[in-house]
Amino acid sequence: ISGLVDPESLPGHQTAIIGVKIKNMRLVEKGEEFSNLNGVISVAVVTGRYDLIVQVLLNEDFSLLEFYTNEVTKVDDVQDVETFIVYKGYNINVPYIL
Repeated sequence: ISGLVDPESLPGHQTAIIGVKIKNMRLVEKGEEFSNLNGVISVAVVTGRYDLIVQVLLNEDFSLLEFYTNEVTKVDDVQDVETFIVYKGYNINVPYIL
């Protein structure tokens, strides 16, 4: 049993989905590293254009810039990232981790 919240119901909160390309094929290891970063809700190793899809919870005290500069820099071998800010989500309920 776990409690989940709709990020849109919390003032000042939003989610971002980040596609990540890794320089090597240690995808599971890198996925685990990303899963331990502050703000990360979920990580998936995927096929296609990206190697990982990372979902992040942001708020007024923890911005996307802070996530990239303070958290993503902890993971070696990140080749490229692309960010998708969620303006309006449907059925997105996440654990509150901040």
